[in-house]
This record gives sequence, C-alpha cells and structure tokens, in this order.
Amino acid sequence: METGRTVKSVSVHKFVKAYASHLKRSGKMELPQWTDIIKTGTFKELAPYDPDWYFIRAASMARKIYLRGGIGVGGFQRIYGGSKRNGSRPPHFCKSSGSVARNILQQLQNMNIIDFDSKGGRKITSSGRRDLDQVAGRIEVDLSD
Repeated sequence: METGRTVKSVSVHKFVKAYASHLKRSGKMELPQWTDIIKTGTFKELAPYDPDWYFIRAASMARKIYLRGGIGVGGFQRIYGGSKRNGSRPPHFCKSSGSVARNILQQLQNMNIIDFDSKGGRKITSSGRRDLDQVAGRIEVDLSD
C-alpha cells in the first residue's frame, strides 16, 4: 500500500464511490426517512434513481470541504444547483435543496469529520482529514489513466 496518497492525488469518481461505501458501511450516518421521496432541488423533475444517492452526496460534500474549506449551506446550494427547464420559456439557474445540504453537514459534524470555521462555513477536522486520506490510500492505482 502506498502511503503518500491523499484525496487530491486520486480520481474524483473513484474516491467519491469509495468514501460513500465507507460511510454506508460505518453505520454512523443514518438515512433520513425522506430520502426515497425527496427531490434534490426544485429544478429537478424526479427523485434520484440511485438508492445510495445520500451517501454519494455526503462523500462529495466532504471532499469539497477537504479541498476548499469555508463552504456553507448556501455554497453547496450553488454547487449542486442546475438549470430549471421552463418549457417554452428560457431556462434559468436554480439552487439545489438547502435541507439536504444542511442535513448532510450536520451528520458529518456529528461524526467529527467537519466543524464550523471561524470565518464562516465549515472546515475539515484533523480526524476527518485522516479518515478521508485513509480511504484515498485504499483506492488501487489504475495505470491505464
């Protein structure tokens, strides 16, 4: 196992999948009751197809806080927002659900992966950084990339 691998040095897609399965296996993150019926934004027409979408979103949010701290609920609403299709009228940008972002941030905070930043938003804790780097170290290196 290579020791010098961090979240920055592995593939984004592979890391998010690996960390999402780590969160699911750990059992510390509990799914809210509404995860099977909620849309992730007002601009969406349907709920997510993937039953593990909540863990994937949590892994993605943890990675974004690792790379660039100071992001809060509003920042994540912009990051995961998208284009609302208005039929024959022009499409416009629409923010994603703040409730989903807030709930995931609170759960990551209870797991001691992130904490409040003094300048606003959230930052990664030292134990959270170690946890994410351990998962990144377990990802096998694909030499074909």
